[in-house]
Amino acid sequence: MKLSELDLPSEAISLLEKRGLEQLYPPQEEAIKRGLLDGESIVLAIPTASGKTLVAELAMLKAILDYGGKALYLVPLKALASEKYEDFKEFETLGIKVIQSTGDFDSGDYYLKNYDLIICTNEKADSLLRHKIDWVNNLKIIVADEVHLIDDASRGPTLEVVLARLKKMLPAAQVLALSATIYNADEIAEWLDAELIQSDWRPVKLTEGVYFDGKVTFIDGTTKTIPIINKKYPEVNLAFETIKNSGQALVFANTRASAQAAAERVGQSVSKLLKPEERETLEELADRIVTLGEKTSLAERLAKAIQKGVAFHHAGLKPEHRKLIENYFKSNQIKCVCATPTLAAGVNLPARRVIILSMSRYEVGLGSQPIKVLEYKQQAGRAGRPKFDKEGEAIIVAKKAQNVRRYLENYCLGEPEMIWSKLASESALRSHVLAAIAIGYVRTIKDLTRFIRETFYGYQNDLGTTQFQIKNVLKFLIEEGMLQHDESGNIRTTRFGLRVSQLYIDPLSAVILRNGLQKANEIENLLPELAYFQLIAATPDLRNLYLRQKDQQELQKMLIDYTEDFLVEIPEQWDPDFEFFLMQIKSALLLKYWIDEKPEDTLITRFNIGSGDILYLTDNAKWLLYAAVEIARLFGFKRVIKTLNELHIRVAHGIKKELVPLVKLKGIGRVRARILYNNGYKTLAAIRKAEPRELARLPTIGPEIVRSIKEQLKTPMQDTKLAV
Repeated sequence: MKLSELDLPSEAISLLEKRGLEQLYPPQEEAIKRGLLDGESIVLAIPTASGKTLVAELAMLKAILDYGGKALYLVPLKALASEKYEDFKEFETLGIKVIQSTGDFDSGDYYLKNYDLIICTNEKADSLLRHKIDWVNNLKIIVADEVHLIDDASRGPTLEVVLARLKKMLPAAQVLALSATIYNADEIAEWLDAELIQSDWRPVKLTEGVYFDGKVTFIDGTTKTIPIINKKYPEVNLAFETIKNSGQALVFANTRASAQAAAERVGQSVSKLLKPEERETLEELADRIVTLGEKTSLAERLAKAIQKGVAFHHAGLKPEHRKLIENYFKSNQIKCVCATPTLAAGVNLPARRVIILSMSRYEVGLGSQPIKVLEYKQQAGRAGRPKFDKEGEAIIVAKKAQNVRRYLENYCLGEPEMIWSKLASESALRSHVLAAIAIGYVRTIKDLTRFIRETFYGYQNDLGTTQFQIKNVLKFLIEEGMLQHDESGNIRTTRFGLRVSQLYIDPLSAVILRNGLQKANEIENLLPELAYFQLIAATPDLRNLYLRQKDQQELQKMLIDYTEDFLVEIPEQWDPDFEFFLMQIKSALLLKYWIDEKPEDTLITRFNIGSGDILYLTDNAKWLLYAAVEIARLFGFKRVIKTLNELHIRVAHGIKKELVPLVKLKGIGRVRARILYNNGYKTLAAIRKAEPRELARLPTIGPEIVRSIKEQLKTPMQDTKLAV
C-alpha cells in the first residue's frame, strides 16, 4: 500500500513523502486495514525499528486534521519526549501546534489547551488529570508508547492508571498502544478493547548469534570467524570488524564503568580507521563536550574517547552530552557507542551490529540476576539501520563455551516474558487511590473496587487478592489525615490529602515531611541545612545514592562528630534501616556540597557519580523542598517557611546564601551571580546603580545581559511562586 492511497489530507501525505516515504511496511498496512484511520483502537506489538512511530503519526494526523481533535502522546522518559518533539514539530507546517510538557507537577498547564499535539511523560499526564484539566475532553486519540513498561515496578502503575482513567473518561477516543513484541499482548489489547496487530516483521533482517573465542555461532547453525586483534576483549574485535566494513556498532555493558572502559578499549583500535575529515569533526565535537557547562573529569574522559570515534552513553552524563552523542552517531560521525541498557529502552539509535557483553544485571537485595528475554530483545532490536543496512547482527558475548548453546536457546530463540501489572504494591496504591478520591473519581468503597477493576491489574487478577493492600492503604490515608468520611459515609480528601495529590508526591513522603517540619518548627535554634536535606532524603520520592564500603566508614565517623539535631529518628547501627539512613546522609551531603558551590568535578569524584546524577538528585530535591514549603504553609509552620524557600532557591541554582537575591534576575545563574558578587555588586540596589558599561565588561555578562538586567530592575523585584 502506498502513502498516496491513504485517506489523509494531501498536504499531510506530501509532508511524509518528503522524508522519502512511499510504501507502507506490512504491519503499517495491516493497521490501516484494521481501521487505524477510522478511529479503531489498536495495540501494535512489533520489533524495534519496524515503523511504530509512523503508524502513530498517521492516526494523529487524521484525528487532528480531519476530525479537529487533539492528540496526546505518552512516553516513559523525558529524553523520549524530546526526541518525539523533534520528530513531530515538522507538523507545524500543516498548522498543527506541537508541544512537549514534562515538568512542574503542581500545575494544570492550562496553556496546553492551545495545542493540538501534546507530548507528555506518563507522570506529567497523571499530574494534569489530578488538576482536572478540561482540554482533555477534546482528545480524539491517545498514543501510549512503550506500553509494555506496565511491567516496570516504578513506572508501570502510573501508565496503567492514566490509560484506565482516560479510557473511562473518553470512551469514544482512539487508543493506540505501541509495544515491543511481548508474550501476552493479547491481554493488553483485550483490556484496552483494541485490535491486536502482532508481527515479527522487520525492515532489516536480524541475525542473532553468540560469540566465543573468535567465532560467532548463529541461530541457524552457521558460524563466522572474527579476526582477533585483542585476545582479552571480544568487543574490540567485533566493533573493529564492523567499522572496518563501513558499519556502526552499539555495545551494551551492564554498568557505567564497564561502558566507559569498553569505549576506551574500542577507541584505541577504531581510531586507526578514521579519515582525516572525520578526525577533524570529532575534534570539534570533543571541544564542545568539554566546554558545554562546567568542565569535569567525566566530560574530559568522554571527549578523549570521542576523538577516537567512540563514545560512552549512560544516565550519569549531562543530557546535552547524551543528545550530542546520539546526533553524531545517527550522522555516522561517531562509529561506536558503548552504553548501559537504559539506552535500549529510550531513544531510537540503530546500528549494524549490536554487541551485548553481559546477560546479567545487579539488583539491589538480590545480587546478580539474569536479564529478561524482553530486555535482550530490546537491545538486539537495535541491530540494522533501515535504508543503510541489508542485515543487522545482534551478538551476545559468552565468557564460557557452555554458555553458547544456553544463550542461543534461552535468549536468541527465547520468547519474551508475559508482562504483569505492578499496581498492587502499597506504594503505588497509596498515591493512585488518593488521587482517584481527590479528583472525585472515587467516592465509595464500591467506586474504589470499580476503579481497580478498570486497571490492567483488575483485568489480570481476582480483586480479592488485593483487598488486604487496599484496606491498609485506606487505613493509612485516614489515620494520617488525608481522607475522611463525610456525613453520607462517602470518602473524600481533606485539605491535606487534596494538596498532597496535587503536589504529586507519595503520601508517605508527605507524612515524613509534615512530621519533620512540625519538629523543626518547634525548635528555637536555627537548624543546619543538612537536617532539612536528610529529611527530604528520608522520603521514598528521593532515590538516594548507593553506598560504597568506603562511604559507610566515612559516614559513620561523621555521625560520631555530628551532634546537630536530625528531623527523622536515627536507627540503631544494628537495625537494617541504618544502611538506608547512611544513604540518606550521603545524598544530603551531596546537596550540601552543591549549595556550597563546590565544583561539579569535586562532587563527581567525592560521591562516585556523574553530572546526570547531580541533575537528577537536585531536581528531585528542588521539587521536594517546594512540596515542603506548601505543607508548611498548610499546617502553619511559619518558622521554617523562609528557610525552606531559601533552600529551594539555593538548590535550584547551586549557590551560597549571599547569592539568593541575585539569581532572582532572569539570565543570572550561579556563575554570573558569583561574578557579580565577587566584583562588588552584592545587591540588586548596587546593580541598579551600576553603569551599564561597567557591568558589560565583566566575564560572561555582556551588553545583552546588561540590557535584560536593567529592564528587570526598572520595577522593584517581588517574590513570585517558586520556580519548579
